[in-house]
Amino acid sequence: MKIFSTKDENFQSEFDELLKRGAMDIDGVTSIVKGLLDEIKTEGNTALKGHISKFDRWTPSSDKALEVSLSSMEEAYNNIDDKLRDALHLAYDRIENYHQKLMPKSWFDFEKNGSMLGQKVTAVDSAGLYIPGGKAAYPSSLLMNAIPAIVAGVEEIVVCTPAPDDELNELLLAACHLCKVTKVFKVGGASAIGAMAYGTETIPKVDVITGPGNIFVATAKKLVYGEVNIDMIAGPSEIGILADSTARPDYLAIDLLSQAEHDEMASSILITTDASLAPKVANKIEAFLGTLSRKEIARTSIEERGAIIITQSMDEAIDLMNQIAPEHLEIVTANPMELLAKVKHAGAIFLGEYTPEPIGDYIAGPNHTLPTGGTAKFYSPLSVDHFLKKSSIISMTKEGLNEIGEACALIANTEGLTAHEESVRIRLS
Repeated sequence: MKIFSTKDENFQSEFDELLKRGAMDIDGVTSIVKGLLDEIKTEGNTALKGHISKFDRWTPSSDKALEVSLSSMEEAYNNIDDKLRDALHLAYDRIENYHQKLMPKSWFDFEKNGSMLGQKVTAVDSAGLYIPGGKAAYPSSLLMNAIPAIVAGVEEIVVCTPAPDDELNELLLAACHLCKVTKVFKVGGASAIGAMAYGTETIPKVDVITGPGNIFVATAKKLVYGEVNIDMIAGPSEIGILADSTARPDYLAIDLLSQAEHDEMASSILITTDASLAPKVANKIEAFLGTLSRKEIARTSIEERGAIIITQSMDEAIDLMNQIAPEHLEIVTANPMELLAKVKHAGAIFLGEYTPEPIGDYIAGPNHTLPTGGTAKFYSPLSVDHFLKKSSIISMTKEGLNEIGEACALIANTEGLTAHEESVRIRLS
């Protein structure tokens, strides 16, 4: 694993390379993705089945073959191990409870003259959830995307997930049953995004699309934005860790690997004030690597996109981490709460040595769909807000209009919009 210090002569160039970790060649695949989306838009299910045959190695025999049956989801739920089922329910309850606390309320404010201003919060009618497949199956992503939509009050939830060789992960199906999702389709990649954005003979058009995916999925979401709303453009997973001399090297090493095993493009970055900690962590990483089920993926990630940075102070470390704006940030120091106020940019923040990042991936409660590649500077985690819209409420009385109408008419006149001006003045006369 690469180790370097802020005192190194070439530090800035090394650090600048780290800041580019989230770069995706969206331009390079845009024409391909646009072609796929155009085919879905014009040919519907015909294009969809052709794409599945080409990319997922099976050919749907009919439109109905695209959809997962309710009975197969229920059967998968009933067949899973009792302890695993209990774990899913525990995760569901904790995620639901956390997101219920995030729900905004409609509000109304009455002025002395009887006029009223307010805001009405309403769920979107339908949401499309993209759940990745391929290298790994992620039932946890289903929970993290579906539960906020359920809490928000979305009436129709549509799930699309790739089914290579016409096979789906049983635990994912069980999670769909637990969430009472009734519309699940065996469609992946950019084709799935297009199907949910435009609608086909089988897959309904939705209002908002959420969920992570590869560069083709990310590009498709970017291209359909405006036709539908989206959560964010997410890239490879990442973790940043701030640590001092009190941190255990084995804890840090395995937490860095917890992201590296996701994807060769994942990045794992440790910033520490303790120079002696760096080689200890690197050695522990090497020891752990041989034990991992996805060790080749993790090794590639660690060697190509991992780093340990040694700083001269914790303030310097925090400044660098704020520039990185990591998806996941662990603070493993003697007093992590003291540093929290100084952290400006991070998707999710994990405080203390007993709060490993994976606890947030599965069961703590906050959402694990998070901004990546530095976009935590302006994006927030997936939440109920992504499935809600807000309408402004205005109700004026005669007295209220008389108080502010003249000022309104004057501004309208200044802008040269005489119908606007007269619309107010006719009520003042």
